[in-house]
Amino acid sequence: MKSPFDSLQTTVVLGLVLTVVMVLAVMGIADHGIGAPLPEGNGGIAMFVARWAHVVSGVMWIGLLWYFNFVQVPSMAEIPAELKPAVSKFIAPRALWWFRWSAASTVLFGVILAGAGGYILDALALGLTDRGADTSIIGFGMWFALIMAFNVWFIIWPNQKKALGLVTATDDEKKKAARMAFLASRTNLLLSLPMLFAMLGMRHFADLI
Repeated sequence: MKSPFDSLQTTVVLGLVLTVVMVLAVMGIADHGIGAPLPEGNGGIAMFVARWAHVVSGVMWIGLLWYFNFVQVPSMAEIPAELKPAVSKFIAPRALWWFRWSAASTVLFGVILAGAGGYILDALALGLTDRGADTSIIGFGMWFALIMAFNVWFIIWPNQKKALGLVTATDDEKKKAARMAFLASRTNLLLSLPMLFAMLGMRHFADLI
């Protein structure tokens, strides 16, 4: 018997439908927030959806980054030579498509949130303009994320295209490209740890300072 879970698209749609059902249920149950009225108006709802999209995109992006670094790269040395083309020709290109576009959407929704929240300039100035712990820590996170997204689009992806044979390159060029992509990916892994701390820290760590 065919299951809805056999289709990735159907599974994602059902997940979105369940999200809507959950929201409607909460709206039907609750008449206030945590000690204060719930925000009203389309602007508040739109910004919440943008924040949700920012988080979903970020989970996809960082999840794939960690998959590459903790699973795929260490496993390649153990995979028999005759099986490696399955990774380089089928798995890696698809993973890299989701990797780079989830990076782009994470940054896009993050900029929307920071702009709408009115703190984007103070954050980009690392809090030096308003001396706020919240804008300072989120500012560091934003800069780390921007560096990571730059690495994805302008270092990792161009070099992976050569390394995976998606564009014409000599064996020497492929070797150098693979090394460059690896180093950029490891740089992003390093940056992802303080970046994630900063994203949580704007609301949770800043209050402790």
